[in-house]
Amino acid sequence: MQPRPAGSVTHPSYASGMVKFLHTADWQLGMTRHFLAGEAQARFSEARIDAVRRIGALAEREGCGFVVVCGDVFESNQVGRQVVVRALDAMAATPGVTFYLLPGNHDPLDPSTVYRSPTFTRHCPSNVVVLEAPDPVAVSPGVELVPAPWFTKRPLVDLVAEACTELEPTGLVRIVAGHGALDSMSPNPNDPALISLEGLEQCLAAGTVHYVALGDRHSTTEVGNSERIWYAGAPEATDYDEVDSGNVVVVELDAAGVRLQVEEIGKWRFLSRDWELTGDRDINHLAEWLEGLEDKECAIVRLALVGQLSLAQKARLGGLLDHCSDVLASLETHRRRSDLVVVPDEADMDDLGLSGFAREALGDLRELAGSGEQAAAAREALGLLYRLAEVGR
Repeated sequence: MQPRPAGSVTHPSYASGMVKFLHTADWQLGMTRHFLAGEAQARFSEARIDAVRRIGALAEREGCGFVVVCGDVFESNQVGRQVVVRALDAMAATPGVTFYLLPGNHDPLDPSTVYRSPTFTRHCPSNVVVLEAPDPVAVSPGVELVPAPWFTKRPLVDLVAEACTELEPTGLVRIVAGHGALDSMSPNPNDPALISLEGLEQCLAAGTVHYVALGDRHSTTEVGNSERIWYAGAPEATDYDEVDSGNVVVVELDAAGVRLQVEEIGKWRFLSRDWELTGDRDINHLAEWLEGLEDKECAIVRLALVGQLSLAQKARLGGLLDHCSDVLASLETHRRRSDLVVVPDEADMDDLGLSGFAREALGDLRELAGSGEQAAAAREALGLLYRLAEVGR
């Protein structure tokens, strides 16, 4: 785990005591990915449970009194029994650390909620608390948690604003636990559930709250100018578009202000790369990059391939990708952004050693592969023909 400082700021209204806790979100336990086949999906699922254990161990090691999980603990309210009991068992592994779970848009407190299922209630350990109401919760002497749980997948109000509306400045340290998109970062300004950044900044300036812990954005992100509004990000990566996932935030509040430490705990990575291939040298560079990846069993790779190759080079590329597909957790081609043209050269024609009708068919495929509606199918047929001819030698 590689920590990095996340800044500090002084606020004069803090209580004289100190509180240290761990801010995390978006575990989405039970998540599946269509591009993960067989045991890779099992390892992906196991890694998310392992991340819960690492979070508890980190909180214990850092002296954190509790962990705040800001929404989407589970991928949905319909996750399987095994996911639920294994998650609870992982949190029970550090009984001295209390886990406060905030229902989010993936696992809201609706009639089908996982949090009131017989499996959850029967096996829930004493150090796990579900934040079921938007009422302040005393989490330690002089410290309150102000939760904004979701009761439906599509709320019609700013839940965080509602939870903070009637708060008055006191000698208490208050931590807001919210989930959802901020209005300053959302592409949909008409969404009534957007969290008001201005409202949060006003609460912080007035001293009614002192830190805002958010979930929903999977990349660790500081928001606003106060240095006290953060998305923790997902503890394990979930998609290619995440800028800085795989983290949790250790937060310390006292009379001197707030100090934060971002801790990397994730092991899985989503890597998306564009490659232009025009010959063997480019294939060599691609092979070096793929072979140089660390922890290949936890790497999900998507390639956008463009350029022009001969049949022999395309066959070599195919062998490379087949091999790496077996080594990596997943290797896929970004079809919408790939445009790899296969044009047989004279060496290809001679190497195949075809004659008569077969050589005429090869010539026809070569012409079709240039452009048109049948170009893609012709290129695939050429590559297959070349590889079959190689096997037959």
